[in-house]
Amino acid sequence: MKEVQSGSCKCALYHECKFSEFPKGHELKKIFNVLGDGIFNSDLELWKNQRKLAREMIIHQRFHKCLVKTNVHKVENGLIPVLEFVAKESRVLDLQDVFKRLTLDTTCMLLTGFDPDCLSLELVDVPFLNAMDDAKDVCFIRHLLPKSVWKLQQWLGFGTEKKPRKAEEVLDQVIGKYISMKHDELSNATKSEEDEESYDLLTSYMVNDAKTKTGQKFDDKFLRDTILNFMFAGHDTVALGLTWFIWLVVTHPEIEKKIREELKAMVLLGEGEKRRLFKVDDVKNAIYLHAALCESLRLYPPVPIQHKTPLEPDILPSGHHVHSNMRVMIPLYAMGRMESVWGYDASEFKPERWISDRGTVKHEPSYKFFSFNGGPRTCLGKEVAFTQMKIVASTIIHNYQIEMVKGHTVCPNISVMIYMKHGF
Repeated sequence: MKEVQSGSCKCALYHECKFSEFPKGHELKKIFNVLGDGIFNSDLELWKNQRKLAREMIIHQRFHKCLVKTNVHKVENGLIPVLEFVAKESRVLDLQDVFKRLTLDTTCMLLTGFDPDCLSLELVDVPFLNAMDDAKDVCFIRHLLPKSVWKLQQWLGFGTEKKPRKAEEVLDQVIGKYISMKHDELSNATKSEEDEESYDLLTSYMVNDAKTKTGQKFDDKFLRDTILNFMFAGHDTVALGLTWFIWLVVTHPEIEKKIREELKAMVLLGEGEKRRLFKVDDVKNAIYLHAALCESLRLYPPVPIQHKTPLEPDILPSGHHVHSNMRVMIPLYAMGRMESVWGYDASEFKPERWISDRGTVKHEPSYKFFSFNGGPRTCLGKEVAFTQMKIVASTIIHNYQIEMVKGHTVCPNISVMIYMKHGF
């Protein structure tokens, strides 16, 4: 299978217009076989049905309330205690690791209703996190190696193909435990007033007649694939978005100062300099903060590349001829730095480019700002991600001064997600 790479926004727009003719393709499902039949491996009608069901649940008012409640709770009782302890002890902390733990906790709570409690003062090893990282690394390597090579490694059980077997065992065990616990909870427990206010996707899938809406066998395999797909999408993307954002802000003092001033103006008179936990309503009008987040996601999109397969022979706007035996790779990381797309200052961290003359957040079309995908596959969790990042980012920037370890090297480790290679 040959690959065609095109970084122009013309090709992204073209893909958006001819969406049905450029699915992800059957090869992607083999590469990401750990995700099973979940939404990110699905195409055509199966994908449409799963997306429709997921969208109904994500836009539910109870889900939004639970989202805000869960994130505020975790920041107040998980993140802040860790930061306070480290600050008092003058210790070095890997913020990338902290953000991954934080978002795994919040994502798991939103998806299953259970808190794995990964973010604590002890910062103990989390096998589930390690398994997720191993699975993603293998998926990326499969993009680079000829299919015959990694298939042979898979068959013989050596090389990089050793990892996915062990990783999948851990993932299946943990998610299977949550599904079993949820079955027990729904069959045995009576709902209290507090439970009535909670909302998680696993409960929704179990109590609703999802089978008729998806056209898929609604069993524990379906639940496992669904939860794991949203785990992949929901936790690392936000964690890595926060990691690169905080790094960019603390390495650009003038931008950090502007965000601090904007947040300080939102603090009520009389609160003084005491620690402040910002909630969603507090920062909904934080224009500069939102602009800085968009700018960070432009430069460091958590998912740095998209993969499509043409159903029929076609000609891209770039002039490349493509056919069904090719993969079309859309490099988001490169697109975000192209002067032909973003202007002569494309490589600069410049939140002002997102602010209009009227002082509002400027809208950029998805085929240009492709960090949340585009067209019918636009990320369902876009607003969820912004909500989480704003709650965390505003609390950290207003209350703490982050200092980088002198001499620490910061560079991306490109995988299916864009990590900081040596941590933050």
